[in-house]
Amino acid sequence: MNHSAAGAAPERQAPPGDGRLPDEVLDVPFDGGRSGDAPLTWGQRALWHAIGRTAPNDHYFNFGRVLPLADRGAPVDTARLRTALSALLVRHEALRTRVVTEGGEPAQRLHAEGRAELVVRDEPDPDRAGETAAALLAELSGHRFGYAEEWPVRLGAVRSGGRITHAVLALCHLAADGHAAEVLVRDLRLLVRRGAAGPVSPETPLDLARHQHGPAGRRASEAALAHWERRLAQVPPTMFAERVAEPLRPRFWTGRLVSAALPRAVDAVAVAHGVSGSTVLLTAAAALVAAGQGHRAAAVMPIAGNRAAERRRTLVSTLSQDALFVLALPDDPAGEAVFTDLLAGAWPAALAGYRAAAYDPVGWDALLERAARERGAEVHPYCCFNDMRLVDRAAATGPAPTAAELAELRRRTVLDFPATQERVACRYCLHLTGDAAALTVTLTADTAYLPPEAVHAHLRGIEEVVVASAAGSPPPLSRLAGLLAGPEARR
Repeated sequence: MNHSAAGAAPERQAPPGDGRLPDEVLDVPFDGGRSGDAPLTWGQRALWHAIGRTAPNDHYFNFGRVLPLADRGAPVDTARLRTALSALLVRHEALRTRVVTEGGEPAQRLHAEGRAELVVRDEPDPDRAGETAAALLAELSGHRFGYAEEWPVRLGAVRSGGRITHAVLALCHLAADGHAAEVLVRDLRLLVRRGAAGPVSPETPLDLARHQHGPAGRRASEAALAHWERRLAQVPPTMFAERVAEPLRPRFWTGRLVSAALPRAVDAVAVAHGVSGSTVLLTAAAALVAAGQGHRAAAVMPIAGNRAAERRRTLVSTLSQDALFVLALPDDPAGEAVFTDLLAGAWPAALAGYRAAAYDPVGWDALLERAARERGAEVHPYCCFNDMRLVDRAAATGPAPTAAELAELRRRTVLDFPATQERVACRYCLHLTGDAAALTVTLTADTAYLPPEAVHAHLRGIEEVVVASAAGSPPPLSRLAGLLAGPEARR
């Protein structure tokens, strides 16, 4: 049965409970024409395992995007937005796929047709529409998805003066990763403005799952896991082995550093040493972890997008998986080595890790269990790095910033603790967001291994290492541990 998203739809009122107008809830029907079942893709299976380790706090993995619609083009009303959203659900099969468990094994089930809900929130003050959209996204993404009975996207919109000012997409990570979210925003903008978004992705999540579970996929997974096995043998079993404090309640704290100096400094170091800005930050974080924990090598798991293949550039799915980056600190009895000496070797090490970042998580779990038996200790880095910025962002060109300019920018740095939560399946999780104006670095850590003061020390250390290097005074590796000590020890 076909439905028209622009036609009449049942309307419901959602009580706001805070004195504002009640939300309007509209149906968004869709008919995509294809259905089917398949195993989970490797990316989905990795997320499913992480969800199991994090539940009931698995809303931690939810994320989303806000699309402004009042900035240009013709005014958008609810009918036009519903039509575009219906087309978006048809266009991307991941948005109408649920995860079901049959016989103890999770699988993905694609639905050909159905109805989603659109929550429309009225904002009388157009100057507050962006703030209202951000609040709506926080509400929609702030509770866990019902994976078997709920669509993996929650739809929202802000309306002011009868016009839609913002569309809101709250996403289940089983359906999309950060790159896929950008594809969705781009496509929704085109569907709203033009009614079409060009060719669809030549591959779908079902196609990908069937390939990965076939002979070619198994061979690729075995090759990637062989890389993991070789590299894990070169590092300590974990980066954070000893508890240093009684865990707080909630146990996991998120520290945040917002720096206007870091974008300029990262670009300057990246250009000077012929590496990516992401590699500069990954190396800084890894070097500080190694120094702070007394290791001669660091193992960090950066998130890899796994989108090198052209056919997967516009695929909406969760392709991201953990890579393995191993950074060895040099023998330096004289204490002469500096941070930037690490970058030449870090670049190929990072590339090798990203090339081995697509694998079957079942085989990965078996590898870690086997390594634990052989080494007599749990083997897992428990140290993650996620650069959520656009990966194809070019480094800024032009003269490198001076030490005085960077020092002035650092006076605007903000350091705080925006969030806590009770359960996260890691001990050190670093996330990067932002743009050329400011870089936001957040570190979510287990307070039994990294108390709050240590969380902030790592964030300050990353800024210090990169900014000092950009200013021409890269810190000696022998001083990195001191950067993580208290202010008195650093004097």
